[in-house]
Amino acid sequence: MLGFEVTGIFSLIWLVIILWAIIKVVQSGAGALSKAIWIIVLLFLPVIGLIAWLLFGPKG
Repeated sequence: MLGFEVTGIFSLIWLVIILWAIIKVVQSGAGALSKAIWIIVLLFLPVIGLIAWLLFGPKG
């Protein structure tokens, strides 16, 4: 029972982090194609996409 609750909390935290990253991508000054690619990567490869975005994504 406790495992489900902990997993749910971590899943919620992870969802918030991914949503934050997508909002930051949308607000960035990057081109539309770059934004679309980053959002697709974040949605379909969340772990690798988030790490890649943090390292190589639009700054500022």
